[in-house]
Amino acid sequence: MSPTFHSLGVPNYRRYASGALVSNIGTWMGRVAQDWLVLTVLTDHSASALGIVTGLQFLPFLILAPLAGMIADRFPKRQILLWTQAALLVTALALAVLTGAGVVELWHVYALALLQGVATAIDNPSRQAFVSEMVDHDHVANAVALNSASFNLGRLLGPGVAGLVIAWFGLAPALYINAISFVFVLAALLRIDQRSLQPVPRARGKGQIREGLRYVRRRPDLVLIMSLVFVLGTFGMNFQMTMALMSTQVFHKGPGEFGVLGSIMAVGSLSAALMSARRRPRMRVLVVALAGFTVSTLLLATAPTFELFAIYLVPTGLAALTALTTANALVQMSVTPVMRGRVMALYMAIFLGGTPVGAPMIGWIGDAWGARWTIAIGTITVGLSVAAVALWFARRHNVAVSFQTQRRPRMRVRFERPATPQAAK
Repeated sequence: MSPTFHSLGVPNYRRYASGALVSNIGTWMGRVAQDWLVLTVLTDHSASALGIVTGLQFLPFLILAPLAGMIADRFPKRQILLWTQAALLVTALALAVLTGAGVVELWHVYALALLQGVATAIDNPSRQAFVSEMVDHDHVANAVALNSASFNLGRLLGPGVAGLVIAWFGLAPALYINAISFVFVLAALLRIDQRSLQPVPRARGKGQIREGLRYVRRRPDLVLIMSLVFVLGTFGMNFQMTMALMSTQVFHKGPGEFGVLGSIMAVGSLSAALMSARRRPRMRVLVVALAGFTVSTLLLATAPTFELFAIYLVPTGLAALTALTTANALVQMSVTPVMRGRVMALYMAIFLGGTPVGAPMIGWIGDAWGARWTIAIGTITVGLSVAAVALWFARRHNVAVSFQTQRRPRMRVRFERPATPQAAK
């Protein structure tokens, strides 16, 4: 099997990935339909209302992260996923029924978004850690990257299909398809051969949450990665909202074009996930990807036409997904297995937990300053974080850059260490 897809040679992972792919497509259809419902049916293109919906979906990540991590490390992960995916099916079906009956109100969307956030907050650390139980250590990085590829293949197909379904049949059918898609991942979980799983020892006793926080605090490498991911997730990864605002307020497009934007961005994201599946994660890849994200979002924020905006989404998706996949794999591969659930819960809380603050703030910026600034704020904050990390590395590792003017110009980077302990002070 190709090195890019070698994790699919594991039967349990192959079954899980097939069901997850269908669910991911449905999830992206549901997101597009929900955003269009809020913007065009329940409000008059209110960026603030859309920001509140997004914030409510991610608020539980911030509040429930310690509990979700403890649950992931204490109970069988497959059982947890069966319960959380069933809860997501119920909430998705409720929104579809309310919309189809013509009685949906904005507070319904708010309430269901919060309930979905609770289920997803508990689901995510268990799902992330479950990968390492389906495959061995040599396949973990590849399986993490393929999970991202599946998610972004869903992003590639889902928004475009949603735009067509909404334009031809209305919002309710798109929401019903999202609800039905959860059946596939539930069926995949039920088909998994539990005898072939490699479960890690379950955490026992009191103080597990504090133990997880102490573990991360003692790991400067994890703190650095999570700090970068926090900035990216809070201020940069709000495309669910920013693309909707740019489509409606700046370029004055309909649901079809809005759905196509998500699919175009997923071309870059899917490419990044597949490339990440072929290489080992490294810190320098993460920093370079964040620098690329800064440049590409600057182009997005200043794009004069809809066509150029769509083109710039490809490198933006490439850079963003390279950064996220690399960070995720770095964390998963470097932690002790018994701590993985708690660490991944904290990772997801930091990545998504800033959204309840960032999304309403960016929605307010969209109403006050215009849609372009909702993207530009991510450009500024991520760019500053990359500059800070580069400066920190230069000082910590004594990086010296020298140029040599010969027949062929060369640049050399040399790491200098102090000769004596006194010189290091």
